[in-house]
Amino acid sequence: MSLLSLTNPPGWSVCSALCLLIVLLPETKAYVLNATTQQNGGGSQCGEYVNQVGENGMCRIVATLPQVDGQKCPDMFRCTDEVSYWLHENEERKQQIMTLKETISELQEELRNHRHRIKVLELQNEERSHLNISLEQRFYALEVHYAEATTLLHLQGTLILDLQSQIHNLTVFVDKMKRNPGCLANVVHPNPLMNTEGSHYPDVHHLRNCPIDCASVYYNGVRRSGLYTVVPSMAGRPVEVYCDMDTDGGGWTVIQRRVDGSVSFDRSWRDYRDGFGDLHSEFWLGNDHIHELTAQGDYSLRIDLEDWSNKHKHALYQSFSVEDEDHQYRLHVSGFSGTVQDSFSWYHDRQGFSTPDSGNICAEISHGGWWYNQCFYANLNGVYYGGGHYTPNSRGPLGPDGIVWHSWRDSDYYSLRKVSMMIRPHTFRGRVSP
Repeated sequence: MSLLSLTNPPGWSVCSALCLLIVLLPETKAYVLNATTQQNGGGSQCGEYVNQVGENGMCRIVATLPQVDGQKCPDMFRCTDEVSYWLHENEERKQQIMTLKETISELQEELRNHRHRIKVLELQNEERSHLNISLEQRFYALEVHYAEATTLLHLQGTLILDLQSQIHNLTVFVDKMKRNPGCLANVVHPNPLMNTEGSHYPDVHHLRNCPIDCASVYYNGVRRSGLYTVVPSMAGRPVEVYCDMDTDGGGWTVIQRRVDGSVSFDRSWRDYRDGFGDLHSEFWLGNDHIHELTAQGDYSLRIDLEDWSNKHKHALYQSFSVEDEDHQYRLHVSGFSGTVQDSFSWYHDRQGFSTPDSGNICAEISHGGWWYNQCFYANLNGVYYGGGHYTPNSRGPLGPDGIVWHSWRDSDYYSLRKVSMMIRPHTFRGRVSP
């Protein structure tokens, strides 16, 4: 151990003076320790020290330091300054912490404000979303109303065109009636008490002495074949027809004719309903007119056929009628006789009428309108092929589509040259052709 003694200079306090102590360790190193003396002395883990008052009144500090190999006793005076420094630093840190707390508090307040703003923005966004949805719904409703208005406008335009057509037809009819004194017509304005459906057309109130078909024309003394205007009693509206006054006594109203292929019979449902073609050559009278004519009474049907070698045959049916459009112009035909085997009534009776645009595969394959079954043994509205035997290469190999009467050649691939269909009352009696 090393023993060191110091004395206080005069005027120093015995218990609280700062002493400059030089301690010589065994290694002969000098240390300068700054410490505050204590009256009662003190101890440390590295040694002991005491203060004493000497005979001369000087403060004497005696420190005993153990000799420890490889270890050094801490400088407790210097440590005291460090503690003071760190206490000062601690105060600064406390102040910084307080400042940070205040900053954090301000940031938290700002964060709460931001959250409040975000909430307000979210509410505004929801309101805008609801407003957008409402606007979209209103826009969609406007689109629906616009589509409905467009549809109504189109329907009104169609009705106007139809009324214009009816007015034109009535005008032509009145002109014809004026030129034909044997047929008197009193056309009056629509009755306001009629229902809506009935008020679409002017009311043909009374028709006197007007022929209802070509048999009536014949009974009125006309014996020349040609075009005539008849007024079927079930319809009350005039229709122009071709009357055959030569075949089998005359009085026939022709409803169909094929002679040269000048008219295409690959037509729509509407065309077959209203009629098309040229009454002087090839035509279809129209399913509506055929229905109106055959609904007047019992009618017979005659079909005349001619091949490409000028051979002529016919088929006669004692009973023939066609239902209205609501029932697809369903066919009723029976009572066969004639110079050719029947290929029509036994297979096509009670069949509805079909056209290529009506969804019937047979009509699509056959490229015409007819009373198809599955599909036909007679197809008088098919494609016109010249020469008789044909192969439908130009329209695809789906099946036969010519003007066919199967029993003529026992084949679906022989197309006839001329055909015609005509009707007259079953009770008709006239002169017989020579």
